[in-house]
Amino acid sequence: MQQFLTTNLLSLLLLCSHLVLNNADAGSDKGALLGFKSGILKDTTGILSTWVATTDHCTEWEGVQCDPTTGRVTSLLIQAPPDGYMEGTLSPSLGGLTSLEVLVITGTKHIAGPIPPAISNLTRLSQLIIEDSALAGAIPPSIGRLTRLASVSLAGNRLSGSIPPSIWDLPNLQLLGLARNSLTGAVLVPKSSRRPILQSIDLSHNLISGQIPTAFRNLTFLDLSYNRFTGQLPPSLFTLQNLQDLSLDHNQLSGKLPASMAGLKSLARLSLSSNRFSGGIPPSISTLQKLWYLNLSSNGFSGQLPGIAGLPSLVSIDLSFNNLSLGTVPNWIKDRQLSDVRLTGCGLKGRLPVFSRPDSLMSLDLSRNSFELGISGFLTNASSLQSLDLSGNQLTFDLKEITLPPGISSVQLGSNRITGSLSAILNNNSSRISFLEVLNVSRNRISGPIPDSITNLTGLKRLDVSRNRVSGTLPASLGKLIDLQWIDVSVNLLAGKIPSSLLGVKRLRHANFRANRLCGEIPQGRPYNIFPASAYAHNLCLCGKPLPPCRVRK
Repeated sequence: MQQFLTTNLLSLLLLCSHLVLNNADAGSDKGALLGFKSGILKDTTGILSTWVATTDHCTEWEGVQCDPTTGRVTSLLIQAPPDGYMEGTLSPSLGGLTSLEVLVITGTKHIAGPIPPAISNLTRLSQLIIEDSALAGAIPPSIGRLTRLASVSLAGNRLSGSIPPSIWDLPNLQLLGLARNSLTGAVLVPKSSRRPILQSIDLSHNLISGQIPTAFRNLTFLDLSYNRFTGQLPPSLFTLQNLQDLSLDHNQLSGKLPASMAGLKSLARLSLSSNRFSGGIPPSISTLQKLWYLNLSSNGFSGQLPGIAGLPSLVSIDLSFNNLSLGTVPNWIKDRQLSDVRLTGCGLKGRLPVFSRPDSLMSLDLSRNSFELGISGFLTNASSLQSLDLSGNQLTFDLKEITLPPGISSVQLGSNRITGSLSAILNNNSSRISFLEVLNVSRNRISGPIPDSITNLTGLKRLDVSRNRVSGTLPASLGKLIDLQWIDVSVNLLAGKIPSSLLGVKRLRHANFRANRLCGEIPQGRPYNIFPASAYAHNLCLCGKPLPPCRVRK
């Protein structure tokens, strides 16, 4: 009996000691959170206003979650709304949250300073996500101690230095996102690294150099775009049978695409634009049965494209600015159900193409080619078209001939031989263009005035009618285009004053009234009186800031 009582007493004492320790640890967690709060000098999100020392941090503090048994903090989620931010630094006290499994701090915009090395104390952490803020300095190599990490994203900060090799040794890492920083150096993956389950890597928009890293076996997503990678594509890249999305655009990669690219059997999206690739496209590309997006623009690819013609799932293609031998838009493009077609600077000639399935087109760019003649019937049944760019051709037609699709948001017809008046395109399409945001008819032979009906373009953000023969006066109704950000009416025959109603357009960032016959005082208010003087040069008698002051009549 005595032994039974002794055993139970010992168990009770052990339980009490555990409770005391847990309470002490829970109390230290609260102190660590208050330490984090003290490092935030300004919080417009209101999240930290709930963090009051006299209240229960587990149940009353926004973004904090605790283990119901131990009372330890296991999750910290601070997600700032789009119109909110925090200013300050990350306190090293976060390292005291030793039971933390999830750390998410996103959208705070102005949390600066380094990532505290004390983060490496969070050995139970499985998610480390600190995105879209202002963290600077190097990624601490000690992050390699956090062996439970499955997701790491530090995207959208100001981090510099190289990627620590220790990060590739994390045995449970599935996702790595370091995009939109200022990271440099080569990607050095130790040969001893274990990375069997790494599925997603995003290192885009950095300053990383060297060759494309290898030794990844199970990737489904790889984005290395907007960096300084050089050399040829490694053979191991084409053995990634699970890879679905590959973006290598805007680097300095070179060489030819190998026939072995047929090994990318799961690939759905491929972007290689703005590199130095050359040679033909291998016919084996036709075996990529799931490929729906293909961007090969701004390279040195040459020859014909028989392989691409055989891609069954393709809906978006960009072949712009290469050395391809096309001549005209290929039938396999015209006869296919595509949503996005971009063939800028491809040396195309003749009449504009007739698409068999125009109703599927959402974006069409045939700019900087040598298309001739008119546009009649070209847009018939293009009911889904949202963006059209035919600029930089030799098209000859009257604006009254164009019937725009309903809901189109961008129309660019600059640098052609187009005649007619703006009234024609605005009045003839008045019920169809209420969603238009971009209208560019610059460098043509357009005449007549800017009509008051331009106010039908309620969402217009960019208007360019420069280098035409537009006459009359600038209508006061332009002031109703409150979303306008860019206006260029330079090198025309406009007379009269710049209407003061334009002062109501508060979002304007660029304006050019140069080389007309305008006269009178420039509207004296931002931004018109702070645009450069060149925006008003070569007119009849404009005056007032930024030009010399107007003469006072006696």
